[in-house]
Amino acid sequence: MPLPTFPTNNDTKKPRNKKRNMIKSEELTELDFWTLVDKARRTTKEYFGDFVEVCGIINAKSGICSEDCKFCAQSSRYNTDVEIYPLKEVDTIVESAKRAGESGAKRFGIVTSGRSISEREVETIAKAIEIIGRELSIETCASLGGLTERKFRILKQAGLGRYHHNIETSPDYYGTIVTTHTIVERINTIKLAKSMGYQVCSGVIIGLGENEAERVKMALLLEDLNVDSVPINILVPIKGTPLENVKRISIKEIIRTIALFRIILQDKIIKIAAGREAVLGDFQALGFIAGANGFITGDYLTIKGRTPEEDRVFLNELKELL
Repeated sequence: MPLPTFPTNNDTKKPRNKKRNMIKSEELTELDFWTLVDKARRTTKEYFGDFVEVCGIINAKSGICSEDCKFCAQSSRYNTDVEIYPLKEVDTIVESAKRAGESGAKRFGIVTSGRSISEREVETIAKAIEIIGRELSIETCASLGGLTERKFRILKQAGLGRYHHNIETSPDYYGTIVTTHTIVERINTIKLAKSMGYQVCSGVIIGLGENEAERVKMALLLEDLNVDSVPINILVPIKGTPLENVKRISIKEIIRTIALFRIILQDKIIKIAAGREAVLGDFQALGFIAGANGFITGDYLTIKGRTPEEDRVFLNELKELL
């Protein structure tokens, strides 16, 4: 049985024109927990009602990444137990998209490890996107690293409508987490994708050691970039990475972050991604009351998620709260 679905973007009223935030970011961080959560809840209701976007993803190419992102199990610089394999075949990607659709996902993301992908790999992914668009009722997204204009054009011609490229953390904190590329490179990729007519999904990882002021800077940067969808990942420390012993962020900090992002970003889809199950646990629903209106169902890149059956029960109960 597929997941129960909320109205899609096409079925809901178009979000109202975004009103300029009149409250300063430093004033937001001074709000007490429940005042912040309530303000975020009312903002979500104003712009989205009870709309929740459900996405599925495939880890289409895993491991052997040259970058040194301290949180990532797929970096070749760290000794982790991550599975390593080249880009999956077209049929495998299409079949995974079919299963995601049957499970209730409205979007399907094709994700690859590494700084970028080759033109041959772009052609393979483009072929899969064409078949998915022709044969399945699910929208495609892709997260393939930094791409050139030519590669973006090939994927767009195949039917890709949304590109995913996280900023990861705040500009001031970025060099603490990654040294092999800069946040400017990631911002330039986002701007290029936007200039070519893509919707952009760009999010963050919280719990890397940053403070709340830095989380606000992340949200403000994403607002400035005018991205369309914002996944909030919660660090799940992975053995073998430099952050394996980092103390887990508290539930209160996670919920406050979701609320801050909702209030600042107002009319953007905010998804709870990796860490939803492992870190939030019994407090998942509170994340949606506090401003989230999307999530990834199934497995993540290197972390197991919940089954569609479990998420079906969750969505049924969540719908009664929203």
